[in-house]
Amino acid sequence: MKLGILKTGRPPRGCIAAFGTYPDMFEALLGPAYEYRTFAVDEGELPKSPTECDGYLITGGAAGAYDPLPWIAPFEDFLRQARGQAALVGVCLGHQLMAQAFGGRVIKSPKGWGVGENAYRVVRDEAWMGGEAPETIRLPASHQDQVVEKPPGAEVWAASDFTPFAGLVWPGERAISMQPHPEFEPAYAIALIETRRDGPLTPDEATRAVASYEGPDDRARVGGWIANFLAGAT
Repeated sequence: MKLGILKTGRPPRGCIAAFGTYPDMFEALLGPAYEYRTFAVDEGELPKSPTECDGYLITGGAAGAYDPLPWIAPFEDFLRQARGQAALVGVCLGHQLMAQAFGGRVIKSPKGWGVGENAYRVVRDEAWMGGEAPETIRLPASHQDQVVEKPPGAEVWAASDFTPFAGLVWPGERAISMQPHPEFEPAYAIALIETRRDGPLTPDEATRAVASYEGPDDRARVGGWIANFLAGAT
């Protein structure tokens, strides 16, 4: 399967040597079963057509989906063209861009930062969950923006009180997205928090977020769900 990784940002420069780029993290999560191709969409690079790859995974990044950046509108056009033509998976900013491109709404949330390992209720049992959907999952989060209105045709599959639209699925369209980061290893998530300890996070927020990584998480489980989804279990 040809899987296009649509890069929308990069880790802090000081973290890349130890942890790699966001495409590197997704390749580590999903394994060697795919023929990967990275497109730097945040630098204006897009696939030539929606069918250039069998599926696309949209990464996270530091931009806001609503920012007036020159690459965002063409990228949203591409997502609308690819809808129903290739499998789509969005994570964090990718989740927000998919929601916005398909008619939802994204804002900088007045609730503040969602950071650290967070618990999400699994509110919809999907075939790509392999018949093993738990009541909750725990995954790394790092965001201030949120989807606040879901797009027409989308359903919520994961939610929390802080992030009601944490996971979206478009039934029958081979498209899913999620706000948290299954690709973030705890060590990277903690390193990212430390870069923000003195802003935009407060020291207390950073300390609590780091402590949240002492427990187990569901990164491997959700990575398996993404693989099932890409394999066609819709």
